[in-house]
Amino acid sequence: MAVALCVAVTIFADDADTLAQEIEREVKRVTAGALALCEKSHSERNLPDADLVRTDVWKERWPDAAGVIQTHTVTGELWTAAIQKTIDRANTVYIPARKQPYYLDNPIVLKSGQSLVAATNAVFRLQPNVNTCMIRNEHVVGSTNGKIPADVAYDHNIVIEGGVWTTLGTSSKEWNGNNRGHTSRTNWVHGCHGVILLNHVDGVVVRNVTIRQSRIYGIHISDTRHFLVENICFEENGRDGIHVNGNSSFGIIRGVQGSTHDDFVALNAWEWMNVAPVYGDIHHVLVEDVWGTGSSSSHYANPLPDGSAEIRLLPGTRTFADGKKVYCDIHDCVLRRLVNIRTVKAYDQPNLERGRDNDFCDPIGTLRNIFFRQMTFSRPGHFQIAANVDGFSIRDVQFDMKLPEKFRLVEIGPMSGTYKGSSKDPSRWVELFSPDSDITVKGFRLENVLVSQGDRRVPLENAMQRLVKITDQRLNPDYPKTTPRGGTGKVIYQP
Repeated sequence: MAVALCVAVTIFADDADTLAQEIEREVKRVTAGALALCEKSHSERNLPDADLVRTDVWKERWPDAAGVIQTHTVTGELWTAAIQKTIDRANTVYIPARKQPYYLDNPIVLKSGQSLVAATNAVFRLQPNVNTCMIRNEHVVGSTNGKIPADVAYDHNIVIEGGVWTTLGTSSKEWNGNNRGHTSRTNWVHGCHGVILLNHVDGVVVRNVTIRQSRIYGIHISDTRHFLVENICFEENGRDGIHVNGNSSFGIIRGVQGSTHDDFVALNAWEWMNVAPVYGDIHHVLVEDVWGTGSSSSHYANPLPDGSAEIRLLPGTRTFADGKKVYCDIHDCVLRRLVNIRTVKAYDQPNLERGRDNDFCDPIGTLRNIFFRQMTFSRPGHFQIAANVDGFSIRDVQFDMKLPEKFRLVEIGPMSGTYKGSSKDPSRWVELFSPDSDITVKGFRLENVLVSQGDRRVPLENAMQRLVKITDQRLNPDYPKTTPRGGTGKVIYQP
């Protein structure tokens, strides 16, 4: 069934609406069981076993009214065992709202056919120094050697609904010891890094969730198919919002808003080796109804007024220690009804944390059959394309603003940027991108752009010529007096 469906979708891949319908139909078919579980949890309302709630005392660090970090002694209730026992007994649990938060001292683990449903204002906090995710599925796998274990069955029919989830990142520099989203306190699976962690799942629903102030990805998805993630709000999340890694397909991400300090939505088929559990294609994903606006807390010191409001598409090629390569393309995806996205980042980016020469794509990855539809801007936004492209369409764009004369919506070509950190020594500066790599761009289109004219919206003539810039890289003869260094990479452009 799945193979036949993929073939049918590919035939109509030039039609974004048809592709979106096929994705939605397939996701709905597989997640029907999970949604039925959700309704059961609402009706049964199995409350956590309060007899297993444990009271403990610990330290937490919070900013005061002036933003100065203060240490507080906290006496709180730990609910992990109580929630887990109810799930294991009844396969479902309902968490009502209350004045006090529900503290967790370990991840809640959901097996196939299990659900956690919480009131939307029930607050879950990770106890300081636990340093794990807060909720995950049972069978998490990794492929640091290039092979996903074939003998581990996929988890299926899992639901996470409701709740406000935070790992206590109470300011931009204070994380209360919760710096990673590990699968467990010890013997964790490499590369997992989410408040909500979903890996090796077929059929999962996450909805009506708020992720608040965490240093880790809000929702981390990898090696997962048939996933529905909807109605998600981020409150000053310190890393990516919804972060999807490779070997993932047939997913819907919709209804996303709030503020993050990194990518709002990231489809990273390739990834830096220290933060990815698996590698492979990402395909047949629908992203819709994303609002790149929000508010920012002064104590969180967000450098941007409403978070990053950025979408990342990162294809590539993973080369393992034995020389084996896994091609990690992104294809057959629709992204539509997007409001005030600051940047769509479709570029190659070597690993700056492990050293760019130690972890990079060879060759650069490819984006195929990517469709952006119904985008609205009341502030400038940009597409930066520095990856191989075989079909990339942007259509139905509305600017509720006056376009600056030199404004370009789309920039195509190898990129160069210099990261200096705190060093004044050019030998320690790092190139952010791959300015010496050529890219091939085929089948790019920008169509139906509307701009403000008084109280009307009128078509922009010659939108491709007016708003698309195609540029080769050049070496900067004045580097390091001026930056960036530049490079020799060229664009092979084929309309």
